Amino acid sequence: MAAYKLGVEVVSAHDLMPKDGQGSASACVELTFDGQRFRTAIKEKDLNPVWNEHFYFNVSDPSNLPELALEAYVYNVNKSIEGSRSFLGKVRIAGTSFVPFPDAVVMHYPLEKRGMFSRVKGELGLKVYITNDPTIKASNPLLAMNPVSNIPHAAPTTPAEQIAADIAGTSLRTSQEHRSEVKTLHTIAKEVHHHQQHGHLPASFGEHPSKYPVEHMKPEHQPPKFILFVRVVKARELPDMDLTGSLDPFVEVRVGNYRGITRHFEKNKNPEWNAVFAFSRDRMQASVLEVLVKDKDLLKDDFVGLVRFDLNDVPIRVPPDSPLAPEWYRLVSKSGDKSMGELMLAVWIGTQADEAFPDAWHSDAATLEDPSAVTHMKSKVYHAPRLWYLRVNIIEAQDVAIFDRTRFPDAFVRAQVGHQIGRTKPVQARNFNPFWNEDLMFVAAEPFEDHLVLTLEDRAAPNKDEILGRVIIPLTMIDRRADDRIVHGKWFNLEKPVLVDVDQLKEGKVLYSASSPSDLRPTAKQLWKPAIGLLELGILGAQGIVPMKTRDGKGSSDTYCVAKYGSKWVRTRTIMNNPNPKFNEQYTWEVYDPATVLTVGVFDNGQLGEKSGEKTSSGKDGKIGKVRIRLSTLETGRVYTHSYPLLVLHPSGVKKMGELHLAIRFSSTSLVNMLYLYSRPLLPKMHYARPIPVLQVDMLRHQAVQIVAARLSRMEPPLRKEVVEYMTDFDSHLWSMRRSKANFFRLMSVFLRIVCRIWNFRYRPRYPPHMNTKISHAEAVHPDELDEEFDTFPTSRNPEIIRMRYDRLRSVAGRIQTVVGDIATQGERVQALLSWRDPRATSIFVLFCLVAAIVLYVTPLQVLAALGGFYVMRHPRTKSL
Repeated sequence: MAAYKLGVEVVSAHDLMPKDGQGSASACVELTFDGQRFRTAIKEKDLNPVWNEHFYFNVSDPSNLPELALEAYVYNVNKSIEGSRSFLGKVRIAGTSFVPFPDAVVMHYPLEKRGMFSRVKGELGLKVYITNDPTIKASNPLLAMNPVSNIPHAAPTTPAEQIAADIAGTSLRTSQEHRSEVKTLHTIAKEVHHHQQHGHLPASFGEHPSKYPVEHMKPEHQPPKFILFVRVVKARELPDMDLTGSLDPFVEVRVGNYRGITRHFEKNKNPEWNAVFAFSRDRMQASVLEVLVKDKDLLKDDFVGLVRFDLNDVPIRVPPDSPLAPEWYRLVSKSGDKSMGELMLAVWIGTQADEAFPDAWHSDAATLEDPSAVTHMKSKVYHAPRLWYLRVNIIEAQDVAIFDRTRFPDAFVRAQVGHQIGRTKPVQARNFNPFWNEDLMFVAAEPFEDHLVLTLEDRAAPNKDEILGRVIIPLTMIDRRADDRIVHGKWFNLEKPVLVDVDQLKEGKVLYSASSPSDLRPTAKQLWKPAIGLLELGILGAQGIVPMKTRDGKGSSDTYCVAKYGSKWVRTRTIMNNPNPKFNEQYTWEVYDPATVLTVGVFDNGQLGEKSGEKTSSGKDGKIGKVRIRLSTLETGRVYTHSYPLLVLHPSGVKKMGELHLAIRFSSTSLVNMLYLYSRPLLPKMHYARPIPVLQVDMLRHQAVQIVAARLSRMEPPLRKEVVEYMTDFDSHLWSMRRSKANFFRLMSVFLRIVCRIWNFRYRPRYPPHMNTKISHAEAVHPDELDEEFDTFPTSRNPEIIRMRYDRLRSVAGRIQTVVGDIATQGERVQALLSWRDPRATSIFVLFCLVAAIVLYVTPLQVLAALGGFYVMRHPRTKSL
């Protein structure tokens, strides 16, 4: 494999600090990484220099990337004095932000100060990525004492570097070799963290008792749950069973009343299964394990041979012990005196921490007659796709040719991404160049499988729209952006559905980074920060689950749990027909912000075949209840074990469906980084620089949930749509009198606690009051709304119109309800400052109060007032400090 290199494209700088006494600066950029140093050319007297130069650093140890950092220093060079330069600012990029080339975008980083009293402003545009392209050679590093006056131009000098520079500006390659490279680079850039990324802890975690899975997080009085594992590997030299000399073998594993069956192979005397079976020891009523090999037949399966094990002699294996090596066992007849071939097996007793646990067939599935339903019982880890906001700015069209030349076009643009559709307002232009300058927003998911379809249409009649042209843009060709830089528009030729003149449509496009509401980690990898902690969740069990279906004339529930934090979803195995299921499964997540929420839901599996061969009546997974836990309320390092009630709202009222027993621990990897987050904004800069309108937020949330549900339902076993919607509160925007009353009383409660009275006496009205048509929306009212306003009470309109107006009322009321809830949430956040639930925020506030009390006690009030006055009245040249 080729050596890895770090590619850095120095693009430009903006609004630098003048340093040469003439209101300008001669800037260059010096890059340092892993003991190597490069420098760009000097741009004479330019506060907004543009370089577009490429550099490639050797990566000595790819596994050490998260511990390294790229530093870029911007200097003003004075050529008249040899070796003279002044500091303009620096940028430091942690190794955790390095991404493969396909994910790299130009980022504009604000320049940082080097010291407390240095004056710095402006920003530096860089594109940073890692690559293992063998055609790319590392750049020539600078000597340690290379004088500034002899700085060479650092453009690519070799053919390979020139090729690499050309590649940096092209679209993604699609060859199999490049896809393999990208996959490898993702592994280096994403998985070199010291925390594991998958759901179950690996066996090596047993070496660290403080991080051992569920067994160490359970209450002391609860013993560990032991499981009998049977790994069926393969067989050899099996005898002929049919008259034709063929054999269709399969294996049946029996423990008491439980049995597990492998798939069968047709006409194969040396089959390989590689199947694992798991039987819970506390539910077994037998002391002997039997492994039988049978021949599949239409009427009755023929017996081939068996192996017996005494369960008292089965070895116990607990991680970090190495996996038990399988061995060959001779198959014997039922009487035990005849050899019938050999079977390779491994039998041991372990716990949930065993690496074979997630993919094993469990004894809970023993009552299933439909083998395909077993896949719906396994525990799995799911990763939701990375989501982006797609902002489409429809600017204008030129030379629009319509069929009726006697009028000007009444044109609009319809945009579609997958099942999402948006359209601009019709423009009644006085020429054939309609102008919109209107933004449409969609949600796109990686990998980008859809296309952006823009259709130019003309309103030829009140109920007739004519298509004038269409352009199809693959999402992979759209620029991805992680800051608020302006993206310039492009002209696209429209494909004509009929034979007319060639039109052109200009549209500006950009992909915006979407931030997940659960972990606040941006989609753009360049904005990723190191993890501040590790969240461990132990799903121990549930008690008193209410029956959700009827089986054999009795109430029954097939229970499983789903936990969600960030983009990672986990699902436990299904426990059949047990009101008090025991899961004893643990999962972990990396934490990037403490102000986040963990959601755990409990469901009834409706996809399991009954003995009669039928599924549940609805075919959907039933909702038993869910629990939410805010991480900021957890103390670091403490294990919380608690039973949470599962409450569900039914038409008859609130009903308790049982209790969920969880064990939770939030461990901090960096207390300093965690405290630093309390001083940072919750969202990236772009969310505040160009916020999304409130009316679009609900629509985008709806689209995002639909995309995530569609992707997770394509996995095996699928995480069903109703599960995803319930976990994400998909219907929270719909009108509900209960929610509206709750939000209203929340808001009233906040205002009662936080009384704010503002008396704006100077701006009181000076004229007699009169109706304001803008405030009352009388100028822009829709005719149907006026008809509804002047309708009689009770109504005299037909049922179809009433139904349409009622649905519209529900939609508007749902938006109002959401806004009221958001306002109440903001007020509760202010109120939560005095609730002392966050131990870290409490410590910071107490420390601040202590320091403030000491300062105010030892310092006279006049001195503080004088210092404050001097600070406010300081010279403008010092206000940037």
